Amino acid sequence: MHVFHNLDEWLRFRNSLSNELTLGFAPTMGNLHAGHASLFLASQKENDHTASSLFINPTQFNQAEDFKHYPRTLEADLKIMEDSGVDFCILPDEKSIYADGYNYQVHERQLCQLMEGAYRPGHFNGVLTVVMKLLNLVKPHRAYFGEKDYQQYLLIQGMAKAFFMDIEIKVCPTIREASGLAYSSRNNRLNKEQKTLAEEFAALFQQKKLTCAQIIKELTAKGMTVEYVEEHQNRRFAAIRIGDIRLIDNYLLG
Repeated sequence: MHVFHNLDEWLRFRNSLSNELTLGFAPTMGNLHAGHASLFLASQKENDHTASSLFINPTQFNQAEDFKHYPRTLEADLKIMEDSGVDFCILPDEKSIYADGYNYQVHERQLCQLMEGAYRPGHFNGVLTVVMKLLNLVKPHRAYFGEKDYQQYLLIQGMAKAFFMDIEIKVCPTIREASGLAYSSRNNRLNKEQKTLAEEFAALFQQKKLTCAQIIKELTAKGMTVEYVEEHQNRRFAAIRIGDIRLIDNYLLG
């Protein structure tokens, strides 16, 4: 696996790749798990080469403390990438990505107001802006995102279409632990009691026969803080807090 710390070096290399070979791309913020590995494997199946990036994007964090305490697990992350068949990894620094000082931003005005956007103001501006930058740097034929962040996927797909980007935006199924809990970097922060609650959240949330109101009532009774349980586009979405740890999930209803 080739690792690029310098964007100019990456761009020179990217320009040297044959136009006849396809490139898949799965951007990450590190602290990788089985969900990320599934994106790399999906890309491998559909492309000649697979690239990833590892950049902990400061502009998508609502709290400076969350950014500060986000796990830095570079050595383990690079091993997961290599074991998953990633060919190229881009490791840009903040100064290179935000040479403009974050003066230029991508903002969507409708879907950004719902669910994650309502509870994390400015979050999707940061996500869309950094993804736009990374897609322009990597120039992939296909880009891969996880179903667990489905609202994010819809926004990125919409952005690519709105700006006539010649990139296929792909979504890959949520990967779950044996309990049904969706893999997340935040799961690592759960203690034993909290992990049990998180698994109860996953089990309750996936009961399609329950209404959103019933799920909220049950989760609240178990001591979880419910931000939302909502349905949009034949899909059910939820965000909860267990202590100071925030978890999200969603699934197709039909």
